[in-house]
Amino acid sequence: MESVEALLGNPSGVYADATFGGGGHSREILSRLSPEGRLIAFDRDEDSRANIPDDTRLEWIGNNFRFIRNYTLLKGYTDGIDGILADLGVSSHQFDTAQRGFSFRFDAPLDMRMNREGKRTARDILATYSEEDLARLLRLYGEVENAGRVAALIVKARQTREIVTTTELNEAIREATPALAAHKYLAKVYQALRIEVNDEMRSLEKFLEGAAESLKTGGRLVVITYHSLEDRMVKNFIRSGNVEGKMEKDLYGRTKAPLKAVGKDIVPREEEIAGNTRARSARMRVAEKI
Repeated sequence: MESVEALLGNPSGVYADATFGGGGHSREILSRLSPEGRLIAFDRDEDSRANIPDDTRLEWIGNNFRFIRNYTLLKGYTDGIDGILADLGVSSHQFDTAQRGFSFRFDAPLDMRMNREGKRTARDILATYSEEDLARLLRLYGEVENAGRVAALIVKARQTREIVTTTELNEAIREATPALAAHKYLAKVYQALRIEVNDEMRSLEKFLEGAAESLKTGGRLVVITYHSLEDRMVKNFIRSGNVEGKMEKDLYGRTKAPLKAVGKDIVPREEEIAGNTRARSARMRVAEKI
């Protein structure tokens, strides 16, 4: 895995898999660590516990990766850790489990919570957000072209009855869904709702700040993104130290960014895309703690 190769420098070091999911990255990292190496694995989805390998070098954290700094300190790594990997894609398990409501392919409840103890679901958003707020999140998080029309159709549909299932949502916005690109279009709508439900952009911002604080000098941060909004945030943070991309300098004219980019961003090869179409939009960025 290119991501793990970019991450690991010291086989005896301490690393974090900030998005454990199915455990593929964690198992690859563990295979390359020495007996003295350690791995901290984060995931807020309780279902991911089933994928934890039987390896005493792994420490499991069942929480959001936005709290990475808190846990590295709690675990006693006050001098920093050697590397952090985050794959921001939704896991195949979440997409393929109908009752989670992440995919428009199934008739299922509109849930979309990564942490099923969370209070807000996609159903709640569709039932309570104003037309203006619905249009905003569709436009911002899904880059939905006719976001205003989709929002209006949702508000119109819910006046008759609450939109409860994926099928009901698909039907409510059918008039605005292009027939020749329905799957791609619905994917944008569902992405926007999922991001809002899970507060993903705010979590990513807090994670990037915490990751920079958690790394020791020379430690690596590897982030794999899947859409332009999160990639822009990662790129800006590496360049400037904040997700807005504001270049701030200290009294000596030095940029305050705690990281520096390592090489250029990497996109998947054609053979990778052929084996996994979900990787088509993936982009990997690598940075090092200054």
